[in-house]
Amino acid sequence: MDALVARMNALSDEAPFHVGWYLKDLLSGQSASRHGDVVVPSASTRKVAILMTTLQGVCDGRYDLEERITVDDLFKTTSGAFQWFRPGFTVTFHDILLMMMIVSDNTATRLVTERVGLDRVQAFCDALGMRGTVHRLGTPNYSLPRDHGPGHSNDTCPDDQGVLLDAIVAGASDPAAASRLGVTPELCLYALDLMSKQRLRNRIPSWMPEGVRIANKTGSLGGNLNDVAVVYQGETPRFIFTYFTDGVPVETPDGRAGHAVADHLAGNLARMAWDALTKG
Repeated sequence: MDALVARMNALSDEAPFHVGWYLKDLLSGQSASRHGDVVVPSASTRKVAILMTTLQGVCDGRYDLEERITVDDLFKTTSGAFQWFRPGFTVTFHDILLMMMIVSDNTATRLVTERVGLDRVQAFCDALGMRGTVHRLGTPNYSLPRDHGPGHSNDTCPDDQGVLLDAIVAGASDPAAASRLGVTPELCLYALDLMSKQRLRNRIPSWMPEGVRIANKTGSLGGNLNDVAVVYQGETPRFIFTYFTDGVPVETPDGRAGHAVADHLAGNLARMAWDALTKG
């Protein structure tokens, strides 16, 4: 893995903004990171932890995925689809979780966080050892400056998100590992299935061969353009890759759109890992 990490670091060094990532080879168990413990705004990558905390409640009977919920209060945001619906529509709790994960819908997210409580989400992350992760807000604060940095909104780091994804993957096949998350293997599989339906695929999935299964969750807010993923080889989880940026400019010094450079880099790094780990 050393040669792969060197190539990934060299490419990351070229970016005119902060780049941090975590990589774990699920076959060998080897892992590596770049600025893995550096805390940055999480943006919507935080929703993986929100999902898993909710599934704890499903497991212990507090929530029912088939419950029908009437949605009256729509949150105007930069992501999602519910904001364009007419108030008063009814969907299942499953549908709300689905929309939160696959189009990062913030009306859905607010409904979930109000029901579950950020204190429970934080307790879930603390128990898992996600020491750089803080859940302060249920929905994004768009009044913050573009490059507001950590400490003002919701924060995390590449290593923390790698720990979370690794725990979900382990829990999907091991009842004891699932129990440590407060869920069942079936609910871990459910979480990975939701993430595999992701519609926002312009970062980690973008350079992958067609047909590769990827369970991912993006996060975008100002100068933070992030993505976290479990990448499969066939139906087997092959590696975990989490990608975080900070200070991405509107325009890079050479005139390119900053968001496009960050998206392109995420895809390129993930493809480097794919080629090295599946063909090496």
